[in-house]
Amino acid sequence: MPLTQAEKTELIKKYGQHEGDSGSPEVQIAIFDARIRQLQAHLNANKHDESSRRGLLKLVGKRRRFLAYLRKNHPDRYRHIIAELGLRR
Repeated sequence: MPLTQAEKTELIKKYGQHEGDSGSPEVQIAIFDARIRQLQAHLNANKHDESSRRGLLKLVGKRRRFLAYLRKNHPDRYRHIIAELGLRR
């Protein structure tokens, strides 16, 4: 089940640099992270859903690339987002 518009709006308000900011790496990482958590819960209940598993792996890869970009170019913002989302690195 995809994220609702209200959930996305809340994430944009929380992590965005300015009003309506949906393109900054922090916002995109937060949205990917929320979707990853939903897919993990789905896969715990539906262990043989291979297409969702592939989608999960693609999202994890995208989130990882955004985190690598932040780590390289904006280390302070990187540390803040991983602390906020509780990601390990």
